[in-house]
Amino acid sequence: MRTPVGIERVNGDRLWSALMEIGRIGETHGGGCRRLALSEEDGRARDLFCRWAREAGCTVTVDAIGNIFARRDGTQRDAPAVAIGSHLDTVPTGGKFDGVYGVMAGLEVMRRLQELGLTTRLPVELVVWTNEEGARFSPMTMGSSVFTGDIALDFALSRHDPSGVSVGEALRRIGHAGEAPVGGRQFTAYLETHVEQGPLLKESGERIGVVTGSFMARYFVATIKGQAAHVGPTLMEQRHDAMVGASALVLEIDRIGRSRGRDGRSNAPHIELFPNVRGVIPEEVRLSCDVRHPDAGEVQAMEAELREACRRIAEERGVSIELEQYFEFGPINCHQSMNELIGETADLLDLPRRDILTVASHDAVPIMEYCPTALFFIPSETGISHNEKEYSTPEHCTDGANVLLNAVLRLAS
Repeated sequence: MRTPVGIERVNGDRLWSALMEIGRIGETHGGGCRRLALSEEDGRARDLFCRWAREAGCTVTVDAIGNIFARRDGTQRDAPAVAIGSHLDTVPTGGKFDGVYGVMAGLEVMRRLQELGLTTRLPVELVVWTNEEGARFSPMTMGSSVFTGDIALDFALSRHDPSGVSVGEALRRIGHAGEAPVGGRQFTAYLETHVEQGPLLKESGERIGVVTGSFMARYFVATIKGQAAHVGPTLMEQRHDAMVGASALVLEIDRIGRSRGRDGRSNAPHIELFPNVRGVIPEEVRLSCDVRHPDAGEVQAMEAELREACRRIAEERGVSIELEQYFEFGPINCHQSMNELIGETADLLDLPRRDILTVASHDAVPIMEYCPTALFFIPSETGISHNEKEYSTPEHCTDGANVLLNAVLRLAS
């Protein structure tokens, strides 16, 4: 074994091959990926990852929430590890890069260290976090949040998907209800690389986006209540249609975000309708929505506009609207020393870079309160994510993995 010297580079062809191979698990007709958390497809991807990690010389451990830890010991075996990672689960109509790219880049780091016969002073651990997306089980970033203690293990295991399957049951079905305790693993630092999920790096021509902080986001459920009635005999002036009220609110939510220019974000992506029967005027709608902006004051103003819109629409449409906040994140400030590490490493590799804010949460967000953390992006060629057309080039994927490899070597050596 030898100690690392100078700049090392990954095998980009091998990284791309791994991305494409694991992307065939849950592949959709549109070329994307459907690999919901703890589904049969997620289980197969996890099993493949574990096999690859062991072949790369790692020991593999799974904890009680299903987080996977692939460890490569250093000369100081009991020292806190340098951790890297992301997630394998996708949204129902996702692509082949969101989350999984960070895991495969981490795997390529482990493979390259093994191939080069490099030994580090500190251990290196590659983590696959459970249920980052929150598409099947809520809340999102579940595995990383249970790991940090932000969410209780029993609570997370009890969460159910729409068909009534709990997280605990799903873990047992796919054989990833691990025996290791959750938490207690010490990290000297954590690094996560991710596709940008937006167009900014592509537009400006930089190859690496150093995440220095985040937008602020507030999430709500709007419950609109009206009156059920027959759709035929009921006169229009008699109606208290919850769906009409919800429709008006969706338009207002969209207006609020658009009024803030490119920094504004507002969404109404999920709806539940009762009784959802042909022939019956909708009595109740539950609408999930959120507002986001890099300025916390603007988020407060956007929320105030949202609440005023609820009041006005309720009055105009003869319904009631209750707006309940259920989650928020940001604004966060990332660790300056870790930002500098990523920036300096990109400079050593002659990769143009820029500072950037993350608009979405990632597993790196809860980990930021646990240890020094770096999050950095590679460009999205299509400028879109959570979509089958999500795409980053092989060259961009290699760039990010090279930054990850050399940053890990600097931290672990």
